[in-house]
This record gives sequence, C-alpha cells and structure tokens, in this order.
Amino acid sequence: MKTGSLTRTCRICVPVMTALLLCLATTGCAPLLNSVFDNALPPMEGVQTVPGLAEKVTVQRDNMGIPMIDAASLEDLVFAMGYVSAYDRFTQMEGFRLVGQGRLSELIGKATLEMDIYLRALNVNQVATILYESASPELLHMLKRYSEGVNAYMDQAPRPMTLKLAGYTPEPWTALDSVRVFVVLTLGLAQNLHEEINMLNVARKVAVDDLAWLFPIYPDEPLPFDEIKKLQGLDLTAAAGDIQALCDTARSVNQVLVPAAAASNNWAVSGRRTRSGKPILANDTHLPLCMPSIWHMMHLKCPGLEGAGVALAGVPGIIAGYNGHMAVGMTMVMADNQDVFLEKIKREPDGLYYLYKDQWKKAAARQETFRIKGEKDTVRTIYETANGVLMNDILTVSPRHDLMPQPVNNSPLGIAVKWAVMEPDQSMETFFSIMRSKSVDEVLAHTRKGHSIIPLNLVMADEKDIAWQVTGRYPLRKKGRGLCPSPGWTGEYGWEGYLDPALHPSVKNPDTGYVGTANHRTVPADFPHVLSSSWYYPDRAQRIQQMIETTDIYDADTARAMQLDDYSVFTETVKSLLLDPAMAERMTATWQAAGQIEAGQKALDLLSGFDGRMAVDSPGAALYGAFLFCLGENLFADEMGGTGSQAYHSLLETFLMAYSALHDHLTDRCETSPFWDDITTPEKEQRPQILADTLADAVALVEKRCGKDTAKWQWGKLHTATWKTDASLLADYMGFFDRTGIKFLSGYFDRGPYPAPGDHTTLNVAAYYPGKNFDVWLIPAMRVIADFGGEEPLTGINSSGQSDNPASPHYDDGITAWREGRYKEFPFAKEGVDALYTNVLTLEPAAR
Repeated sequence: MKTGSLTRTCRICVPVMTALLLCLATTGCAPLLNSVFDNALPPMEGVQTVPGLAEKVTVQRDNMGIPMIDAASLEDLVFAMGYVSAYDRFTQMEGFRLVGQGRLSELIGKATLEMDIYLRALNVNQVATILYESASPELLHMLKRYSEGVNAYMDQAPRPMTLKLAGYTPEPWTALDSVRVFVVLTLGLAQNLHEEINMLNVARKVAVDDLAWLFPIYPDEPLPFDEIKKLQGLDLTAAAGDIQALCDTARSVNQVLVPAAAASNNWAVSGRRTRSGKPILANDTHLPLCMPSIWHMMHLKCPGLEGAGVALAGVPGIIAGYNGHMAVGMTMVMADNQDVFLEKIKREPDGLYYLYKDQWKKAAARQETFRIKGEKDTVRTIYETANGVLMNDILTVSPRHDLMPQPVNNSPLGIAVKWAVMEPDQSMETFFSIMRSKSVDEVLAHTRKGHSIIPLNLVMADEKDIAWQVTGRYPLRKKGRGLCPSPGWTGEYGWEGYLDPALHPSVKNPDTGYVGTANHRTVPADFPHVLSSSWYYPDRAQRIQQMIETTDIYDADTARAMQLDDYSVFTETVKSLLLDPAMAERMTATWQAAGQIEAGQKALDLLSGFDGRMAVDSPGAALYGAFLFCLGENLFADEMGGTGSQAYHSLLETFLMAYSALHDHLTDRCETSPFWDDITTPEKEQRPQILADTLADAVALVEKRCGKDTAKWQWGKLHTATWKTDASLLADYMGFFDRTGIKFLSGYFDRGPYPAPGDHTTLNVAAYYPGKNFDVWLIPAMRVIADFGGEEPLTGINSSGQSDNPASPHYDDGITAWREGRYKEFPFAKEGVDALYTNVLTLEPAAR
C-alpha cells in the first residue's frame, strides 16, 4: 500500500528499549544480552493451563515460528489469537496502543512530546471511541475475547524484557485498545496533511505561478495551476515557523507510524488466463522497512471458519489472505481524505477567535494533560474551527527535541486540519465479515454496505470470480480538489458530505481477464468525483499489465516472478530522453566545455547497454539510480534556497509520496519548465545543460563509491537495506545518553545492511530517498499468493521473523527467506498441517 501516508499507517513503536540499552551499553556483551532476553521467552511446546478458555486449543508452529491455532469455537479461537499475539509481539502491541492514545512520553520522555501532542490534536483516541461505539454486539464480544486472551498471556508470562528493564508495567489490554491499533493503521493511510504542509513550505520559496510545476497530479492530467491559485496573495511567511514546526512534527511522528507514503501491489487473474483454469490472486503490501515487520502471519481454524495470511498484532482476524473459499488483498487508494485550511485568527482575553464568512467566531477548546517520564505533567489547549483542529498552538511551547525549531508565536495565520473520520463507521465490522465470507459476491456485498474510514483497493478472488472494489470515505468539496491548502475564512472550500459508496469504483470479471492496482490512478482522468490528487507513479501498474498480458499461460510461478521483478518501466522514459541523438549532441557540447567528456561518454555508454533491471550487480542500475539521486538537487535546490532549506527537504519528501516533479520533469511537457535554469549562475541554463551536469555528477558519485572501473559498479553497493527497530529509528530524537546507548547496541537489535535490488518503480519495490541517501526505507512487508488451482492454494512470506524478542530464533529468520524469494505453504489439509506445524503447544482450560 502507498501505502504510507499502513500509517505515514502504523509502524511498530519500541521506544521502551531505551532503558535496557542504557543498562547494557557499558557491557557490550552479546551473550549477556541473549541471556537477558532469553529469560523472557515463553515455551513453544508442551501444555499450558489458561484460565478463560472453554475448551482445549492447540497452537502448532512451523520451522519459522508461524502459528496455526486450532480451537473448538470462534470464541476460543479469538481468545487464543490474543494470547498468541501477545506471546509473539506484545512489545509491538504496546507501542501501537501508546501511539493510539498519544502517550509515548510517559515511556520515553520529552523527546516524543510533540508526537503525543500531534496525535491528541488529531483526536485519534476519539476516532477509536466512535468506531467502538458503532460496533455490533457480536464484534464487541469478539474484541473482548481477544483482549481477555492478551491479558491471560500477560498474567502468566514474564513481562517482555524491554518493558521490564524500562521499569514499565503495561495496563491490561481492553477491547478499545484493539480499535485504537486499527485507527493508527488508518492514520497511516492518510497522507494529505503531509503533502499540503510540504506544499506550504515550498510555497514560501517559490512563486505561486511556478508552484504547479512542482506538484503534478498525473502524467496525462494538466498541471494544477487553477487549484494552486488559492494561495495567490497569501502571506505565508507570517506562518513560517508554524509550518516548519508542523512539518518536523509530522516527520517525527512518521518514525513511529507507517509513514504517510506507502505503496503496494495486488492483482487477480481469472481462470481463462491461467494454467489450471482457476483464478490466482497476489498481494504484497509495501510498508516501511522495520524490525519486526508490521505484519504478523497466522493460520486460524475453528468449526465453520478457517483462514491464513497476515494479521496486525493487537487486532483479531486475518487482514489479507485466504480462508478456504476466497482470497483478498489490499493496496492504498491514495485517497484525499484530509484537507488543510488556512485560518485568519486573533487572540482575545476570553479565547481564540477565527474569521468565518465575515464573522469572528470563538474556537472550540479542549485541554489535554500529558504525563512525561522524568518531567512534570504539562497541559496543552487544543483549538478547533469549523474547518478542523488548529495545529498552531500545540507546537509553540517547549520542550521540543533538537530537530524542532521554535515556531513564530501568535501567528495571524492558522493551520487547521480536517480528516474524514469523525462519524459512526463499520470498518472493523467489514473486515471481520470479509474474513468469514465464502465468495467474491459476499465480499462485495459487505464492502458496499456503507462508508469505511479505510480507503483501500480490495482485490478478491474465489474459484470462479475475480473483482476489485474501492472502499473509503471521500469528501465532496464545495470547490477545489483538495490538493492545495484552502482559505478557511470564506467558507467556499468546505465539505458537504461524502461520496455515496454506490459510486465507488468496482469491477467484477472484466473482459481483460484480470484486475490489478498499484496505488496508481485506477479511474479515468475524467472520473466525475475526486478520489485523490496524489496518485502514485504509474510504472508498477504498467508493469503488472505488461507481465500479465505478455504471459501466454499464467500460473503461480508467474505471480512469484512478478512479485520479485526488478524491472523499472520508467528507465525507458529516461533512456529515451538521454539517448536521443539531438539531446546527446547538446549534452556533449556541455561536457566538452566543462572538460567532462570522458565522464559523459561513460554515462551514455552505460545507459545504452542498460536493460532496465535494477539488479544488485548491475552497473547500469547504479548509474541510473545515481542520476535520479543527483537530479533533484541540480534541478530544484537553487530555487528552494539550497539543500539545507526546509523547502528543499519538503520537496524531496513529495518524491516519496506520489507522482512527483522529479519524474514529470523528464517528460516532454516539462521541457519548458522554469526550473531548468540554475538561478545561482548569471547565464540562463536549459534542460540539456542540467541533464549533462547531472549525468557527470552521477558518474562522480558512483566512482566515489565503487571506483573508476565500471565493471565493478553495482547498484547493491549504493542501495542497501537495513532492518532497524523503532528504538534505532527514534534514536536521533532522544537525549545524548539514550541516543548513544541505542546506537552502541544497534548491532544486536538491527540486521543488515544487505544489497537491495529494485527502486520505487519496480514491482519488487525498494524505495530510497533521492537527494538524501540510498538507504531503502520501503519494501514489500509481506507477499502472499492464492492459487485456486493448487492443491494447497496459499503461499507467502513475511519480511522479518515472527517474534519481537531478539533472543528468539524467529526474530530474524524470515529475512533470509524474504530476500531469497522463498515462500512457505499454508496447508489446510490435516496431513499437511501435521507435517509442517511440528511444534505443538496445548492450551488447556482451567479446572472448573
């Protein structure tokens, strides 16, 4: 899923590791660390008496620790799922819960206070409460049984060592906590706040007339000059501090959430294209590279229900996978369900006022108290206008971490955020119903019942049908399309309801014989309703179409080859531009004048032989990746105020989120863009000069990393993947001692770096930060394939191990299988289950 803006949907949070690392930093002793963490590992075999069960439950695990839970009833199955989730991932679950409550500072201290304020301002906890109160009695009962299972485990097992050494005792798990985890996932699928704040940052440096060149919607859609006119005449410098502070806070929150940028693939191929004559479904969700994976693989079984695939620790049920009758996979729609409104505000003795339709109205206010580890409690007042929550005041009071500059106090321009989640909703109900559906038609019926706060492309299949259905809640705007922040005081850009779910795009058994999504624009350019202005790059979707349509007989091996494919369609665009004879001639003239003809010719020779595959051992891929890396700086940094400016970093972030100016400027329509001129020089440059300089810079970059011999150039020497815990990811936000301790012991908790194939445009995605570094940050967090013609339809692999305990043999064993493309089976037949799941833990009910 771009999957980003699951959560950026829900990333695991393990800030509790800090105290442990400080305790052990002075020892540097891996055996001691292993012994400490090993003491918290519960048994995986034998018999365990568990109060709360009605009947016996078996938990069988395979050689990678993936559990198959078999219960005599749905109630006991859900209870046991809570028990096993806590067994494998309670530290991760606790992180999810604290994020959902905005309470990280109680554990980590003032370093995460801005994150807590941000999350409370967005009222994530209230969103969860609305969902909880909208749930049916049956769902509430299942959530209660899940929470009882979690608490039964925590009552019996040693406290997770990270929590124990941090001196932290978790509260009992509640049904509402599971809903909070679900909502954190939802927040990660909403990215518009980040995009619009980035636009405000860029608009402080770039004239409004030029801004549309930097925020294209899609290759075949006009640049949004009309939309961006809303910013004409506004003095954004008045809110400069608030804009920058909000941008930094949102970025720091993304260290503990799935970022507001993600990408995923799913497709289903009908039986008329497959070898077996039965459909095949494939799904790989693209999420931030982290340790452990956000996903938790499981196989669940009770009378009348069986399912296997990926779950989210803290939430009952299978989210994507196969249930013996049908299979379902998901990607992000890239929905535009958040808007930023600029407000005219003033302070009076009795409160804060905002201008709305020529009247000054008093902003609603609520107070939030924050407990901070090692500090006194602090209270913040959060204000709301008719257009949403004001983000200004929540960012103006110390303490803040080092990356947070102080904003301008008492700014006359307010920044309000509106999010389409504050109404009754049955999203969790729908997911629970999908898990029990027996056909594509049943899934479609459930997804069309009403609004859902989760905007997804659901692709589904059963033995005879395939389908695609969009879910979510899409605002109907009075004016504009929501790409650009809107003046809030006129009232003309507000919302007037949501798109009727009956109008959500959907198709069943199309004539093409397949359906597929990759966060691209899935509707025609003239679709009458705005689902998004932030579609992801079209390249992966084009590759899905290309590989399916050029395959004569499609089978599960084809699906696996597609998921592991490292070919970039966009390389064709770049090569066509740079190798065009007229362009090559003009670039050669630039190289001759600069004394860089050798570097330039080396670049052209490599590109001409480059096959478009972003393989780890490819010299051409190394040059191509370096070219895109350097292009952002050469093309845009001068207008942004240099590479150190906030505006430049905001623009770089847009490259990660959606179809961007970086790619658009390599298409024909941007040949006359004003950004091809380097404004730091007296002469006026043109496109060939900037491209020539960028290719020369790319050669120099690769030579510095790999040497001058192009035979030794390799993409994998630049482009690497490291699995990091959230403690490592949060280290830079912490104090000196915490930061030092975490980095000192990162080798024990983190894994890598490993050479990585692919980039942001390949089906086997491995996105990096152009202009910043080549470190992979986005990967297929899981891969699943359901072949309805197979004896055992479901295969898959997670991107890490099952456990969040580094002493467990299943902490990192999934990484190698994932990197090598080795899938595991999820057998449903008893003989297959018994053969594969050989470690058996029996959970017995307590004596009555």
